[in-house]
Amino acid sequence: MIFEIIKSEGISHNSYFLGSEGEAAIIDPRRDIDIYLKLARKHDISIRYIFETHRNEDYTIGSLELAKYVDAEILHGSKLNFKYGTKVIEGDTFKLGSLELEVLETPGHTYESISILVRDKTTDKPMIIFVGDVLFPGEVGRVDFFGEEKIPETASLLYESLHEKILPLGDHVIVCPAHTAGSVCGAQIRDQDLTTIGYEKLTNPLLKLDKESFIEHKKNEKVYTPPYFKRMEKNNLEGAPLENPHLEPLNVQEFNGMIKEGAQLVDVRNPTSFCGGHIPGSLNIWSSGFPAFAGYFLDYEDPIIIVDESGSNEFVRRSLIRLGYDNKYGYLQGGFPNWYINGMKCDNLEAWTVDRLKSQIDKGGDFFILDVRKHADREKYPIEGSKHCWVGEIPEKLDNIPENVVVYCDSGYKSTMAASFLKINGYKNVKTLLGGITAWIKRGYPIKK
Repeated sequence: MIFEIIKSEGISHNSYFLGSEGEAAIIDPRRDIDIYLKLARKHDISIRYIFETHRNEDYTIGSLELAKYVDAEILHGSKLNFKYGTKVIEGDTFKLGSLELEVLETPGHTYESISILVRDKTTDKPMIIFVGDVLFPGEVGRVDFFGEEKIPETASLLYESLHEKILPLGDHVIVCPAHTAGSVCGAQIRDQDLTTIGYEKLTNPLLKLDKESFIEHKKNEKVYTPPYFKRMEKNNLEGAPLENPHLEPLNVQEFNGMIKEGAQLVDVRNPTSFCGGHIPGSLNIWSSGFPAFAGYFLDYEDPIIIVDESGSNEFVRRSLIRLGYDNKYGYLQGGFPNWYINGMKCDNLEAWTVDRLKSQIDKGGDFFILDVRKHADREKYPIEGSKHCWVGEIPEKLDNIPENVVVYCDSGYKSTMAASFLKINGYKNVKTLLGGITAWIKRGYPIKK
């Protein structure tokens, strides 16, 4: 048997390559599909099946793109009217060399969710289950996508899927989730790639709840829903356009022309570089945070142009593809140095150290302290007197944020992103806190108990 995990950093997504005796199946492929073709060549194997465990919400799935290059059938659950592929139902089986793949209908996270159970035909014993977003290490899938009023129903379905379909399979069965720690598809996913049914029975607190308590927990769960999810749902239901992987290199004049025409300008350098100097009107989303946060701030209509330290950025290009941004256009040739070497106008963002913030607080300074961390982190240790707005909600809540504001987060990355967005929207007196709450605590400064 051949088993490979394909990780997509930033969105914390796992897809899988499973092979046996010259045949392979792909589970939940991402849209930049070259890795699956490379693995097929490496193992001298033909891709025969492409399984979608559900209509994914946080990335554009790559099934149609992959099917352009291989003779494979696309398979997904029957409780949703996909515009492509073949519907499968409970009990459908597929031969893959010495393996048998069986479909289990496991609704709850979504109504059409399926899990793929793998058996070795020589023993007929369950070995592996690909669960999509039903079960994670230390967590289970969210159930809020159909509205608050539907949560009791979807939570009940998820509980039944877990306790009637998955947990009885045996403690030895390896559980392969579609996401790892950091994904917004589960509230508190543990930082590990794989788990087993037995280990989750021992360690996953949600599996120890009775049904009534489980539903109540889900009703009270706080999770974030990025606005780009709607676009992902549409792409994955109807089939996304076949992606164009190219980002055009733009010289300074072309790049400046795109800015004047209203392109979305994203600077993907780190916060300290951005604060020191950047192109006016830039939104700062640091490179490794791009897939997690771009969907909160960028639209799907206006062209997107990228500036980095030294030209192109392959990780950002792939992130745009995975998030379905077909309106991507290009990047600044030569990076930000090429901009200022050509004498173009530059801007900066004021950055405060924690010492300066503490000093200004002690002096009774008149400014607004904004905490942009997640609710759960905020509740543990906020700075006294600060107010809260999760960074992804800032575009909707600008009216609640006053002009003179100091923004902080965990370490300074999200706060600089938030501050850059505020500046784009006319805030002239906005600062980011370097080091964030981490530096504040290390300096021994007080937090609200």
